Amino acid sequence: MRTVLTHRIELKPNPIQEALFRQCVGAARFAYNWALAEWQRQFEAGEKPNEAALRRQFNAIKPIEFPWILDLPKAVPQQAIKNVGRAWQRFFQKKSKFPRFKRRGVHDSARLDNGPGTFAFSGNRIRLPKIGGVRLREALRFDGKPLSATLSREADRWLIAIPVAIDRPDPVRERHATVGVDLGVSTALTLSTGEKIDSPKPLKKYLQRMKRRARQHSRKQKGSANRRQSARKLAKLHARIAHVRQDFLHQTTTALTRRFSLIGIEDLNVKG
Repeated sequence: MRTVLTHRIELKPNPIQEALFRQCVGAARFAYNWALAEWQRQFEAGEKPNEAALRRQFNAIKPIEFPWILDLPKAVPQQAIKNVGRAWQRFFQKKSKFPRFKRRGVHDSARLDNGPGTFAFSGNRIRLPKIGGVRLREALRFDGKPLSATLSREADRWLIAIPVAIDRPDPVRERHATVGVDLGVSTALTLSTGEKIDSPKPLKKYLQRMKRRARQHSRKQKGSANRRQSARKLAKLHARIAHVRQDFLHQTTTALTRRFSLIGIEDLNVKG
């Protein structure tokens, strides 16, 4: 069975590499906002914009208007403009809302494609163009063809997500591989087999600590080093809560799909 699995690994950059990472996510944000504004301008003028034409237009003007971007991997702005095309496509298909401009510090990321010489792995290191070899917290787990690499920042950490195309054997499931899933509040999941799966409730566990750090952060002077340090601590706590939730969801859904070939879930607005 051909499938794509993504491995998200923490990076251990040196100060120079971290500065280049910040420039990459800034360049991706800049190219995305430029392409989105240009798409809207051309559309309002009665033209028919597309991401391929926008990429050619950007390549033609960047040596003159944006020479600083030449010091970064060329795939960074190109992939950002492709993302604009996908955002408009999803909007026209009524799968997402109207594309919005990106803001600094909100979901900062930069994507690299796996073209010739784009990136390569060697044990616990990844070689990125114009950045060099960067240490990884762990080696890539999956043996297969890496399709791309997405650099992102989360709190005070830098991470890279690598989707890998691999061949996997079909999972061995239970004989009666059908189950119904009831989503609840007190219990996260109740299966038709009678099993109950509780969620870890990380917000309840860390709520008092989060309130205390939020109060401390609000008292810091805006623009000061203490406020920036406090913001990093608060962001790390929010990231910790999100990671516990993601780990629970990933492990639970993986266990269910490995056991059952048909899963029925109620179509209700549980959050509401």
